[in-house]
Amino acid sequence: MLPAHRMPMMRNALFAILAGAAFAGAAVSRAAEVSADHPIVGTWRFTLPDGSCDETYRFRTDGTSVVTSGDEVAESEYRIATRPSGNGFYEWVDTIVKDNGKQDCAGQITDVGRKTTNYIRFDAARQRLIVCRAENLQACFGPLRRVGGEEI
Repeated sequence: MLPAHRMPMMRNALFAILAGAAFAGAAVSRAAEVSADHPIVGTWRFTLPDGSCDETYRFRTDGTSVVTSGDEVAESEYRIATRPSGNGFYEWVDTIVKDNGKQDCAGQITDVGRKTTNYIRFDAARQRLIVCRAENLQACFGPLRRVGGEEI
C-alpha cells in the first residue's frame, strides 16, 4: 500500500494515462459506414464557372472521402443522413483528417481537424447535387455532377 502523501501523485499519474488512452482511442476511431446504395457514394465534380479549376469529391462506403481541388488533396471522414429531411436535404458532417497543405481552387489551404456541417440536395435523377450551408437554397454552391464510381 502507498503512503498517504503519495496517493495524490499516483491518482494524477493514473488520470494522465487514462486521459491519454482516451485521446489516442478517439484519434483512431473509424468513420461510420455508408450504404452502397446511398446517393452520395461515388465521384462528383464541380467546375468553376470560368473553367479554370475542378474540384472532385470521392465518397466511399467506409465513411471516408478524398477531395482534390486545384493543387490540394484532402482526406476526410464523413457522416451523412440516411434519408433527406422534410425539406429534401441530407445533413452532411465532414471532418478533415489529412491535407497536403497546398491551395484549393479558391486559393485557400484547409486546416486538418476542420469540421463542417452542410446540407446536400440531389436532383431527381441523383446525377447532380448542390451543397448548402443550411436547409434552404440561400447559400449554396454547385451543381456537382456525378462522374463515376468510388474508385480512386
